[in-house]
Amino acid sequence: MTSAAPQPSQTLLHLAGELLTPLPEGGLWWADRRLLVVSDLHLEKGSNYAAAGQMLPPYDTGATLARVEALCAALRPETVISLGDSFHDRHSETRLPAPYAERIRALTAAQDWVWVEGNHDPDPPAHLGGRAAKVLQLGPLVFRHEPTGEVGEVAGHLHPVAKVAGRGRTVRRRCFASDGARLVMPAMGAFAGGLNILDAAFGAVFPEGCMAFAIGEARVYGVGAGNLVPDGKIGGVPVRLRRGLR
Repeated sequence: MTSAAPQPSQTLLHLAGELLTPLPEGGLWWADRRLLVVSDLHLEKGSNYAAAGQMLPPYDTGATLARVEALCAALRPETVISLGDSFHDRHSETRLPAPYAERIRALTAAQDWVWVEGNHDPDPPAHLGGRAAKVLQLGPLVFRHEPTGEVGEVAGHLHPVAKVAGRGRTVRRRCFASDGARLVMPAMGAFAGGLNILDAAFGAVFPEGCMAFAIGEARVYGVGAGNLVPDGKIGGVPVRLRRGLR
């Protein structure tokens, strides 16, 4: 049994009057709608970097798909929303190995799958199944890729991470960021980096500040603002983007 199925001990969050479950795999579960949200899969990022001469292991797509498949197997959602930047660039689908394409088609055939438009992938890959949307409104919630600060918004794009201080050390984790009125999803892609939620980019979305829901090994933990610290600096340059976060 995967850890995806919501348990009584898991952290819950309220957003615009709806009860949602942030999952340690990086997905968001809306139980009342049997709806799963994943964001910023960045499929085929490794092959994009390899084409540019930076040789990363070519296993990111397989690892990311495995995480999504496990969530779908455990939760059996009626709808899956992939919240933009599902593919790392416009040509990712042409580099996609055939076995991975078959796995994606199996996912899109098993539930109502919605590809939300992202800045990396404005045109959805029609041959992989699913349907496309620029913005999707469901009840009080609105799903889009780039956050605007609208009440009820669930967005991605910023790849939030929380650096948490406690017991004489710090830990840096991907996280959900929310103020109860809007939410920014963590990136699920295996090679996706992260931006500290204390960065000014989040101030434009959460003018009154926000809480981090940090991803642990087996559950998600709510973290108050007092325990959050900014990233350090290397050579006077802020450290913002990191690969390989667990």
